[in-house]
Amino acid sequence: MKRISTSNAPAAIGPYSQAYISGGLLFTSGQIALDPASGAVVGTTIEEQTEQVMKNMGALLAAAGSSYSQTVKTTCFLADMGDFTAFNEVYGKYFTEKPARSCVAVKTLPKNVLCEVELIAEV
Repeated sequence: MKRISTSNAPAAIGPYSQAYISGGLLFTSGQIALDPASGAVVGTTIEEQTEQVMKNMGALLAAAGSSYSQTVKTTCFLADMGDFTAFNEVYGKYFTEKPARSCVAVKTLPKNVLCEVELIAEV
């Protein structure tokens, strides 16, 4: 196993790592809309927050030598399923290869953000 850590994505806000590579696959922790430099939540709308989540995911993918197109599975968490369509508009710009996905609504997310995404990708 190899731990992936980059300053281009937010540092962990708990006892976990940003990502690991194991068996040729990248496993990321959930990413929320945090600015990597300040740790502050970016944006107030689902579109703004999803854009930041995708930037954070891109940084982890790059640090691991992978890419959005090599993603095989995502798990998406929304604070409000009413944001599903708007979330998909932003998400679809990045995951053009349409990896397998689960998307669920949850009661609350860390720092009261609107979405969180984790992924598994080939490296």
